[in-house]
Amino acid sequence: MFTGIVQGIGTVTAVDNPSPDFCTLTVELPEHLADNLQTGASVANNGCCLTITEIDGRRVRFDLMAETLKKTNLGELEVGSPVNIERAARIGDEIGGHLMSGHISAVTRITRIEESEFNKTVWFALPSELKPYILTKGFVGLDGCSLTIGEVSESEFNVHLIPETLRMTLFGNKQAGGRVNIEIDPQTQAVVDTVERVLANR
Repeated sequence: MFTGIVQGIGTVTAVDNPSPDFCTLTVELPEHLADNLQTGASVANNGCCLTITEIDGRRVRFDLMAETLKKTNLGELEVGSPVNIERAARIGDEIGGHLMSGHISAVTRITRIEESEFNKTVWFALPSELKPYILTKGFVGLDGCSLTIGEVSESEFNVHLIPETLRMTLFGNKQAGGRVNIEIDPQTQAVVDTVERVLANR
């Protein structure tokens, strides 16, 4: 499990055996995230839970299967690409965001960005299959960041980003057109799906 609080930005140093069905990704982690790593541990890369297969100092390797490449933006990564990193939460850790599984629901595009002196509002296309779960003031995971949803329209939704989020995550450099991983809040999904089943059975 993860909290959606990005702990640092890693850098892709190698993409081996790239194909639509499989590739191996090597990511160099920030120094403070490389301590006490173990093969088999889970690390969120842009919000996607990946398993460490090999460790070489601060460089760690992950195998990406066809489903991961199909359902996330990780297949677009190249050598030099930055990646939002969060190590798995431990029992007793402070949950500063919201509980996230690291299972990506969909990928969407940034449609527009509005900026002021201290804030940035980022708008995203709203995938039709996720409409029931994207609710104003609800939670959403975007490239591994736990964020509060702002406005929701028929085709878009937005989030408002403070300077700290822009400094600590990839959102400081995101541009319109960029593709972003979405993980919907599992509690919201459970409530919405349960209500829909109850109403359908009446």
